[in-house]
Amino acid sequence: MVSIIMGSDSDLPVMQKAADILTELQVPFEMTIVSAHRTPDRLFQFAKAAHGRGIKVVIAGAGGAAHLPGMVAAISPLPVIGVPVKSSNSIDGWDSILSILQMPEGVPVATVALNAARNAGILAAQMIATADEQLLDRIAAFKQGLEATVLEKAKRMEGKS
Repeated sequence: MVSIIMGSDSDLPVMQKAADILTELQVPFEMTIVSAHRTPDRLFQFAKAAHGRGIKVVIAGAGGAAHLPGMVAAISPLPVIGVPVKSSNSIDGWDSILSILQMPEGVPVATVALNAARNAGILAAQMIATADEQLLDRIAAFKQGLEATVLEKAKRMEGKS
């Protein structure tokens, strides 16, 4: 249902977090490498075919010039969530953030924070959950778990455990 793509295997430590939360929320996904600059034919084939294969949302992570999310969004009718990745050749990640965030009108890319693939996975699940009540319930339970964790930490900090 969700396709997680990245420009290089060096992005995997960041992008694995999207896979982990999708696994936790029981959302089917695939994960692969599609480089906008080194494999442009693969990029075009992927972006043109994804919706026909049943993919509902694409999470695309890239560092540096970070053209992958925008190029997929330009070609595919699917929603694309961009994950800016702070790579070894990055300018503190700002190059990636701005490359993904500053898309022209008509070619939107939902952009999460630098290295925030987990949030991208949650957002993808929320998009799919608009048509899947069981998934919506799992996301609601996940959010309640976040609240419970914070409240427990607050109690400990306040000395009320």
